[in-house]
Amino acid sequence: MKTFMRHLARTALVFSLTSAAAAAQYPDRPVRVIVPFAAGGGADIVARQVFQGVSQALGQPFVIENRGGAGGIIGTDAVAKAAPDGYTLLLGQSGPNAINPSVYNKLPYDARRDFAPVTQLTRYPYVIAVKKSLPPNTLAELIALAQAKPGTLSLSTAGHGSSSHLAVELFKRQAKIDVIAVAYKGAGPALLDVVAGNVDMTFGDAASASKQAHAGAVKALAVTGARRSPLLPEVPTVQEAGVAGYEATAWHAVLAPRGTPPEVIATLNDAIRKVLEDPALKAKLAQDGIETVGSSPKEFETALLAEIDKWRQVVEQANIKLD
Repeated sequence: MKTFMRHLARTALVFSLTSAAAAAQYPDRPVRVIVPFAAGGGADIVARQVFQGVSQALGQPFVIENRGGAGGIIGTDAVAKAAPDGYTLLLGQSGPNAINPSVYNKLPYDARRDFAPVTQLTRYPYVIAVKKSLPPNTLAELIALAQAKPGTLSLSTAGHGSSSHLAVELFKRQAKIDVIAVAYKGAGPALLDVVAGNVDMTFGDAASASKQAHAGAVKALAVTGARRSPLLPEVPTVQEAGVAGYEATAWHAVLAPRGTPPEVIATLNDAIRKVLEDPALKAKLAQDGIETVGSSPKEFETALLAEIDKWRQVVEQANIKLD
């Protein structure tokens, strides 16, 4: 028995030293970064811009692999089930990682337990934009109109159960209004129907909504983040406009399979945060209304768990389900 235990201890020591050596040499081959959405979308663009810099910093290719489908579930699950060695990473987003756990009764992955947080890359707000012919010119006036005529104003979202839909439901509750949420297949069509006057308002992405606002096609009344958008510096936040405590943003992040060595996580975190400090990258993302973050693994884990709980409450109160 003693001989067996000594052998077991030696085996464990060898395994530990081998793992530590591998982590110290990381990365020594190309790394896959799975984006759980189609090529050309916002998540894909952010991933390519960030990991181009990470590839240069760490001396190995970080290859973007688009694996879309099922609202980000397919690609996210692929990373959850990948080897925890740092050679498969996830470009996470608020939908698959913070909202899906509540809007789906059954997911093939556990958003709380199957991933090791690396860092939050970005955050970006929505813009509350209304059609030109709608009388309100401020958010306070819009809320007053909605309260005077409950259940009559229409509000387009990027889809049932989407990040923008939940931002709307949170706004409805905190502003104490009743509006009709209309689900579209994407933020683009949702905004264009407001431009056309077919829908009263929308929660649009800052880049698209600001362009339409500057062109005079819609009126931008507020942004949903904690700070004003540089694309619309004259437009107040929802909190500034009178809805205390309201904040709703979407985000991108990097996660690895749970069990990835801490040394690997630290290497990735350090490299990514340095890339996010690049003024050229910051300026490029800011053109789309996106703010860089760059958090520690612990900071992002705390923020992620808080987001999951926040949106769970909204989903339960609004009774939103996708299966």
